[in-house]
Amino acid sequence: MSDSKLVKRASEWCYHGVWGVLTKLLLVPDQPPNLPSFDQEHIEYHRPSPTFLAYKKFLFWIGLFTLDIIFLVAWVVLLVMAPFWGIITAPLWLALIVLPDVIAYIVLHLAYDTTWYVLSDRSMRIRRGIWTIHETTITFENVQNVNIVQGPLQRWFGFANLSVSTAGGGSTTEASTMGAHSGWLEGIANAEELRQRILEKAQHNAGLGDELETVTSANLPSGAFSQEQISLLHEIHELTAAWRSIASQPQSFR
Repeated sequence: MSDSKLVKRASEWCYHGVWGVLTKLLLVPDQPPNLPSFDQEHIEYHRPSPTFLAYKKFLFWIGLFTLDIIFLVAWVVLLVMAPFWGIITAPLWLALIVLPDVIAYIVLHLAYDTTWYVLSDRSMRIRRGIWTIHETTITFENVQNVNIVQGPLQRWFGFANLSVSTAGGGSTTEASTMGAHSGWLEGIANAEELRQRILEKAQHNAGLGDELETVTSANLPSGAFSQEQISLLHEIHELTAAWRSIASQPQSFR
């Protein structure tokens, strides 16, 4: 077995060991979030593409390589100017060069493994976070627009991000991903396909909302429903609207 494969297996073994400890200490859920659904309702579970993780690592290594070079040059200068202190502080310099690599590797994988996008026929739920876990639920009835956001480097890696805007929200940016009126799905390999599916669900649910509004309106034909039935329909409609308002708010928990 080659040295590179041994290093890879050692890194994976170390990561899974740390991941197991952290999930227990920080109570990080290792399963996808639950989404309320009806019987026989189709539930989709999505994760960011593996190329998204490779993209994050690529950006990280560019920055870290520059930092490592600075530390290495500083240590060599110290070693030349003051050999004694250069030798004494060698473990510290080694830690400054190596430890950030290990920590960043773990953090990048943890962030990737804890990101979920769950879609039912009526709503979607986004979960991300390690220390503080954020969950945002968006009902498709409130979705107004879904945009694909993709830069040149993201195109090269083969993924895109989806920006989901809902009623009451403005333009969605990565900085406002946890807003009550927006959703941000990162690292989607089949972005156009998922975008169309979300829009179809939004159109379908908007149609159901219109039908409910029509049934509960005051312009019902005389004798179509009794007053008691109309009152019950109004109550159901108000409870449903209140539930959607609560469900659309972002949730944060430890």
